[in-house]
Amino acid sequence: MGKRSADMSRVALVSGSSGLVGVQLLHQLFQNSAYDWVISFGRRDLALKHPKLVQIKVDFGGLDQLNVIEEIRLQNRGGDFQPLIRSLETESVQLSAFCALGTTIKAAGSKEKFYQVDHDFVIGFARMALRTGASRFFYVSAIGADSGSSVFYNKVKGEVEDDLKRIDFTYVGIFQPSLLLGDRNENRIGEEVGKILMKGLTFLGILKKYKPIYGYQVAKAMVIKDSGEDVAGYETIPSSEMHTMTQ
Repeated sequence: MGKRSADMSRVALVSGSSGLVGVQLLHQLFQNSAYDWVISFGRRDLALKHPKLVQIKVDFGGLDQLNVIEEIRLQNRGGDFQPLIRSLETESVQLSAFCALGTTIKAAGSKEKFYQVDHDFVIGFARMALRTGASRFFYVSAIGADSGSSVFYNKVKGEVEDDLKRIDFTYVGIFQPSLLLGDRNENRIGEEVGKILMKGLTFLGILKKYKPIYGYQVAKAMVIKDSGEDVAGYETIPSSEMHTMTQ
């Protein structure tokens, strides 16, 4: 973790906490003693409790109106969050933002709705995080992301990556996992078939860069990157590198 003074808090802002990578990300942050607080932003409360965890229910379409300190103050009836509020108010805090927001066209219902979640909500969260004081932003994209792609999914992911470059963070880390392994809330038959095929190909030594990766590995790689003192600029971390980082 970067150097900080003794009276400075380390805080993680997280969106997409209910998803495959997001759930694992919360666990990684809870277990890491360098983080004092984890603020999760979601449309509904998680069935999860932890002393570090603060949950803020949001309309992702209205993040430009969100006052994070005021939302935390509303939940501070017992005074447990007073140290966090004080740190944010006095700016004696190091903030990193982690975004694992994402959906599928099937779940979203249309390409337009998919774009809203996977692009607009991600960029809205990034801008809110910057306004709140975050200096680092970590985003779960996808292998093959390319704003010039003829594949709609890859094109949207690529546009998000391009737009994140224009936001004034000290560091932006783009994580491009291959097919994700782990328990999902919904069944994605196409992905399951793809995982079986890709496991076979990588076992044979073919297409190693497409080797499936577990959600916890992606989450762990994100937290590892945030531990670097000198990270700066814009960086893309492919699936193969995440495998190496988390062995």
